Amino acid sequence: MKAKPLIDIRNISYAYPDSGRTKSGKVGAPVLREVSLQIQEGEHIALLGHNGSGKSTLARHCNALLLPDKGSVLVAGFDTREASNWQSVRERVGMIFQNPDNQIIATVVEDDVAWSLALRGMPAEQIYERVEQAMAAVGISELRFLPPHRLSGGQRQRLAIAGVLALRPQCIIADEATSMLDPLSRQEISQLLRQLNQQSGLTVVQVTHLLEEAAYAQRIVVMEQGQIVLDGPPAVVFTDLDRLRALRLAIPEPVELAVRLREIGIPLSDEAITIEAIARELEH
Repeated sequence: MKAKPLIDIRNISYAYPDSGRTKSGKVGAPVLREVSLQIQEGEHIALLGHNGSGKSTLARHCNALLLPDKGSVLVAGFDTREASNWQSVRERVGMIFQNPDNQIIATVVEDDVAWSLALRGMPAEQIYERVEQAMAAVGISELRFLPPHRLSGGQRQRLAIAGVLALRPQCIIADEATSMLDPLSRQEISQLLRQLNQQSGLTVVQVTHLLEEAAYAQRIVVMEQGQIVLDGPPAVVFTDLDRLRALRLAIPEPVELAVRLREIGIPLSDEAITIEAIARELEH
């Protein structure tokens, strides 16, 4: 018997209030159109699409930042349309955004991680324990006494993640959380999200337009014009490169390399879509 999904998105549609009508007075197209998606606890999903595809709008429905015009979203059984459920929903699903500065409040790193816990009136001993664990999980323990403005972009994003982790959610949604970072920091944050999923069992939904980040997820969901057009494991999604190009997604270099190696007769499995996977298969 299949377990109930942690997040159950049922046939939702949504249009932003200020985009309901065009200049001519006609009703504009919704950003989301009858979207259904089930996310199981412990999954690592990459939610892909170019700008305007609806991926971030869909992500914001997962913790009641946005509410559907039609359909419903259930988080651990809680319907996001009911205002009385919002706290329960947001305790289970935490959001990380593009700009970490929008989530940083305090003037010292460890105080920022503790901020939301203190607002909930937790005992000091419990706050200390959670802050220590959250900072250790994202690798910023040695930065605890620094002011956030002294941190690099990647370190500030780690701080934002620590603040969410301290609340002990079941799921983290990283909404383009690497888009403002340099390539090395982007790689580090993506690796951190994978570690949190693999080592802690945290459900991770990584919203991105970069296929190279999606290659490491367990499942890829691709959106186009407010609808889901592809949904499957990376090895399956990457078999149709022409479709991905038609969706205006840049093919990662390792995938292109794997294609060229197959063309010259080197047998590689469909799972060989990252440099690490290609290297392992070439060794054998």
